[in-house]
Amino acid sequence: MDQSEHHSSFIEQRRNLVDQLRYQGITDEFVLGAINDIPREFFMPQQLQYKAYEDKAFPIGQGQTISQPYTVAYQTQLLHVESMDTILEIGTGSAYQAVILCAMGAIVYTIERQKKLYDKLSTFLYLRNFRNLFRFYGDGFRGLPAFAPFDKILITAAAPYIPPALIDQLATGGLMVLPVNTDGSQQMIRVTKQPDGTIKKEYFDFFSFVPMLKGKSE
Repeated sequence: MDQSEHHSSFIEQRRNLVDQLRYQGITDEFVLGAINDIPREFFMPQQLQYKAYEDKAFPIGQGQTISQPYTVAYQTQLLHVESMDTILEIGTGSAYQAVILCAMGAIVYTIERQKKLYDKLSTFLYLRNFRNLFRFYGDGFRGLPAFAPFDKILITAAAPYIPPALIDQLATGGLMVLPVNTDGSQQMIRVTKQPDGTIKKEYFDFFSFVPMLKGKSE
């Protein structure tokens, strides 16, 4: 298979993936359009690129994974992304989720605690297409207070609890979507910050994520 055939094969697989996600209950066409536009194979280890459109998570090093497409679509749909939203993402990983948000017109601030993963993305030239993407090396539990408040916050690792510092950095009326460990399983939660500073929680499906850890890792 030559390069052009390889490319067209990925385009067809991407369309099929979008159809599959629609069948699985993803209804936000804005989300599906972004997934159809972004080449997931670019974010995969080279030896796994042929598997890019399987609806599975894959290892990317440092004990981290690129989330399965359904999980990315599910979290993004819950976030109700609008163009020009400022979004804080905790857990850059491969940057696939961050780029999906960028493709939807959001201004994305993303934090990675693993220095090797953070540094690796510095040479990922595709990211230079997204001037609305800002990467940081840091502790996700602390967020980015200098850039707050954020319209939306997305956590892509299993949190032991809802981090108070991130609630503080969420705009009034803003949404946070995160998986939280409850009794050994991880339930997706959407938090809405109320005008009086309290939060409303909504509970959704169960998923499997790598744990959200404190501090930074060299």
